[in-house]
Amino acid sequence: MNRRSVLIISALGLALLPSHAIAQQKSLKEQLVGTWMFVTSADVQKDGTKVDRWGPNPKGMLVFDRNGRYVLVINRSDLPKFASNRVDQGTAAENKAVMHGMIATFGTYSVNEADKTINTQVEGGSFPNLHGMGQKRIITSLTEEELKYTNPATTTGSTTNAVWKRAK
Repeated sequence: MNRRSVLIISALGLALLPSHAIAQQKSLKEQLVGTWMFVTSADVQKDGTKVDRWGPNPKGMLVFDRNGRYVLVINRSDLPKFASNRVDQGTAAENKAVMHGMIATFGTYSVNEADKTINTQVEGGSFPNLHGMGQKRIITSLTEEELKYTNPATTTGSTTNAVWKRAK
């Protein structure tokens, strides 16, 4: 094989690499940036009891921006409409159903590449007890299209394994 053939074959080989090689070179944080849609989660209480917190067809969105800010919202698809049609006049039962069937937080995040964790600092959201608190998610799988993580300490006292798909 002459030198020119080797160069052409090498160039062709490198041209085929970028999509896979570039993805491997990105940091976890770079791979997380974007919008993710909630798929499902499996909640397990400390006694081993499994809880279906989100019911059928849950809705949710998780956004990580390049500047280290995030927003997370998950809710059940079967939340009741308020009879009064006013957010400030829900009945006790309506308010309870909404609090049991949704979570929303926003704030800042960082990624620990070594232990594959996402660490959030909650600035606000639907559960005031989290304001000012840090939360940790352990990334169990991350591809271009799917994010899976474990939340070892949810707001309901369980551990959860969540699955998200990249928004299109």
